Amino acid sequence: MPATSASIAPNGDPSPLVPSPQLLFDFKDSDIKFNLRTLMDTLRDSQHEGWVLAAYPDPKTSRPLIGAGFGLDVVATEHPQRDPLNPHPFVEPSSAQLWQAAGLNPEQLQRILDKFDRDLEAWSKKRYRKKIRTHTLQPDLTEEEATRLLRISTIQAVENARAYCRDFDQLTAPQQMALSQLVFQMGVNLEEFVQFLGAINSGNNPTELSQPVSTFESEDARWKTVQRTLIESEWARRYSRRAATVIAMFDPDYLQDPRGAERRVDAILRPPVKHHRKKAHSQSKRKLA
Repeated sequence: MPATSASIAPNGDPSPLVPSPQLLFDFKDSDIKFNLRTLMDTLRDSQHEGWVLAAYPDPKTSRPLIGAGFGLDVVATEHPQRDPLNPHPFVEPSSAQLWQAAGLNPEQLQRILDKFDRDLEAWSKKRYRKKIRTHTLQPDLTEEEATRLLRISTIQAVENARAYCRDFDQLTAPQQMALSQLVFQMGVNLEEFVQFLGAINSGNNPTELSQPVSTFESEDARWKTVQRTLIESEWARRYSRRAATVIAMFDPDYLQDPRGAERRVDAILRPPVKHHRKKAHSQSKRKLA
């Protein structure tokens, strides 16, 4: 069992005993096959999570976010590992724990939260969004501080990707990156993707590979199923452009033809619009009259 520790939420309330974020400190870049910085750059891109150096309200919940969507008032929670074949624990520390793991001052977090509460009370969400679009929000973090926060959040996503996938170490670099990106974007909501998680772990179940087919054919079918479960999701329909890129990376041959893999997924998610030709006017009919 992982070590546990009592944590304090930004509002001072104690949270339940949860796994310690020690795994985040033990992480080494060599633990993964892809470049962590590449994933960070993707998450920071404005076409994905965005990049705001001041606290701003979540469009749906109004909870405070900063940087690439980092939640500033998240309380540490218990996320039990329900897969008996996966010994890797989930790591769900509080915002305050992640903040300190990134090497930032805890007092700075509280100051940002206090300022956010005052601004949210004085401004409407519409005014907040306008300030974000026009880049007129006063920064609460420097570029370097926000990058450190993004790095520790990305490492948390990688650790939880391991907890979701039994053979994470055997995945290709694009597959590891795609799963980590999904975890970063969805958090614990990925638990709802039951078919996807079942498919991504199916290669570890001997009973599911008992059919008289080659290993290559079994693996090929497995990853097509993984992609199909995501393609059929509401997430893919809502965020089709982003989803196409992520889903394509689960193709085991992605590195040989990245654009081809993306085109195949994109063609399913966003099929070309069929334009029906208008029928000829009645002029031809008059000629036959």
